[in-house]
Amino acid sequence: MKRVTDMNRRILLAGAGVMALMGGGFGRLSKTAAAGTRIIKLGYILPKESQLGAGAAAFAKELAARTEGRLRVEEYPNSGLGGEVEMVKAMQAGTVDMGLITGAPLPNFVPEVGAVNIPFLFTDAIHAQKALDGPIGAELLAKFEAKDLVALAWGENGMRHITNSKRPITMPDDLKGLKLRLPQSPAMLAGFKALGADVAPLPFPELYAALETGRFDGQENPIATIAAAKFPKVQKYLTLSGHVYDPAVFLVSKDAWEDFSPEDRDALKTAAKIGAAASRKAAAEAETKYVAQFKSEGMQVVEQVDKAKFAIAAKDAGFDKLFDPTLIARLHDVK
Repeated sequence: MKRVTDMNRRILLAGAGVMALMGGGFGRLSKTAAAGTRIIKLGYILPKESQLGAGAAAFAKELAARTEGRLRVEEYPNSGLGGEVEMVKAMQAGTVDMGLITGAPLPNFVPEVGAVNIPFLFTDAIHAQKALDGPIGAELLAKFEAKDLVALAWGENGMRHITNSKRPITMPDDLKGLKLRLPQSPAMLAGFKALGADVAPLPFPELYAALETGRFDGQENPIATIAAAKFPKVQKYLTLSGHVYDPAVFLVSKDAWEDFSPEDRDALKTAAKIGAAASRKAAAEAETKYVAQFKSEGMQVVEQVDKAKFAIAAKDAGFDKLFDPTLIARLHDVK
C-alpha cells in the first residue's frame, strides 16, 4: 500500500512540474519554473511598435526592476489575447491578468468614461491629459473596481483623425454618406451620425480587411495606430481632424490584484504611471513622424480643419442625454 502511495506522490509531483513549465495558461497569475517568479500576461490590440507597445514595454521594464524580477510581464500584442471587449470580459472573469485598453470600448463597462470620447470636447491632447491627470480622471478610474477590475493609470492612444478611400474631408458635408467604421463608443457613433456619416462599429482586428474589401470607405484612429496598422495601403486621404482624444488605461483583473502583496501593488501602480507616460510620448512623436511619411508615400493630407464647423454640426448628437452634463462641462472646462 505504501508503494502505491509513493508512486501516486511521484506522479502528482511530476504533473505539477509540467504545469509550472507550461506557465499555467491564461488563468490567474501564472508561476514560472523559477521559484518565486510570477508571470503577468498583458494584452493590447496594436503591434509592439506602437504607442501601446511603448507603454507596455516601459511598464514591463519598470515593474521587473522594482520587484527585482519577481514580477515579469509577458506581452501579447496584436490582439494576442483577443479584441478589447473580449480582453476586458476575460479580466472580469479572471482568465486574463492585464490589458492596456484604449478608451473607445471602456463605456461598455463604465459608461461615464464614454464622455471622454465626445467629439471636439478637447482642444488637444494636453487639454485632455490635464483632465485625466486630475480629480476627474481619478474618479473615473475608481469606478472600475465595481466591475471586478482595477484601473492603474491613464495612458494614451492619441488624438483621432479620419482616413478614407473616397475623397478629401474638408468640411462636415464631406462626411455625408461615407461608410465609416467606428469603435464601440456611444459618443463617437452619435457624433458621426449627426455629421451625416454612414457609421457602424467593428472590432479593430477585422478593420484592415474591411477597408481593403470596401466594406467600409474609411475609419478614424490616432496617427500612430494608422501607421502601425498600415492603413495608408488601403486609404488614400487623411484629414487631421483631431476630433476625439482617445486615452488608454492599464487594467488589472481583480482576481489577479488580490494575489499581490501591498508592496507589489505599489510597484504595479508606479510602473503603470511610467508606462502611461511612455505611451503618451510615443503618440505625440508619431504625429510628426508619420504624417510626413504618409505624404511622401502619396497620401493626400488635409491639414487645415475648421473644427468649430464640425463641432457645430455635431451639436445635435444628444451627448447630454448620454452622459451627465455636469461631467461633460467639468471635462471641457479643465484649465
